[in-house]
Amino acid sequence: MNAPSPASAWVLETDCAESGLDPETVKGSMLGRIREMRDSIRRGLSTDAPSITGMVGWNAKGLHDAPDVLQAPLLKRVQAYAMAVNEENARMGRIVAAPTAGSAGTIPGALIGVADHLGLSDEQLVMPMVLAAGIGQAISRQMFISGAAGGCQAEIGSSAAMAAAAVTELLGGSSRACVHAASMALMNTIGLVCDPVGGFVEVPCVSRNAFFAVHAVSSAQLALAGLESFIPPDEVVGAMAQVGRMMPLELRETAEGGLAQTPTGLAVTARMEGK
Repeated sequence: MNAPSPASAWVLETDCAESGLDPETVKGSMLGRIREMRDSIRRGLSTDAPSITGMVGWNAKGLHDAPDVLQAPLLKRVQAYAMAVNEENARMGRIVAAPTAGSAGTIPGALIGVADHLGLSDEQLVMPMVLAAGIGQAISRQMFISGAAGGCQAEIGSSAAMAAAAVTELLGGSSRACVHAASMALMNTIGLVCDPVGGFVEVPCVSRNAFFAVHAVSSAQLALAGLESFIPPDEVVGAMAQVGRMMPLELRETAEGGLAQTPTGLAVTARMEGK
């Protein structure tokens, strides 16, 4: 939290010292990932083809093409971008797991959505993405980033924290503000279960990414205004990990609880199993 600003420079320096990689190589690789994210957004917004289960596939394009009834173009863009990525994943399209496939829409939805809203280039997103990776790495040291390990809080919570820090840095936030943005994003996902209908990464995963991409932008806005997490960031990560270990197996990506066990959820499972 007391790293010099920008936080991403410290993350890059530390990572390169540990890995032996050249900083320019890392930045080039990150720019490639940003472009892959953008391509998955483009593909997701251009089609309403259904997923393999037929549960999703039209949400991103439907929102993108719909009238902006709230007159809130950033909100609409962030949501549509996030769902576009996850619906591409549901169609078995190429996406960037960030940090997982199930939470892949949150970072591009928030970061690229804000950048496009403000007319910023992909090159300006490289160092914020480096910071996002550093936040993900820090979280992973206390909890495996997977729904099976710690519920959806471990996946979407981590991606929201990563996105919040990245957006904060993109908008000129200090290292302290970036870390607190990540902390506020993560602390407000604690307890979120992983209950994919039929075991497919579609419902509620697609719309959940839309919600938590907005959640990440909200966390960045709070941090940029000087608000901070009352619980220190490292303690927030520890609390998330503790709750993940306490979570019953039925609520950790097994499709044995939550929405997956509703009558509609069970009907989808039976249909996909050919019963």
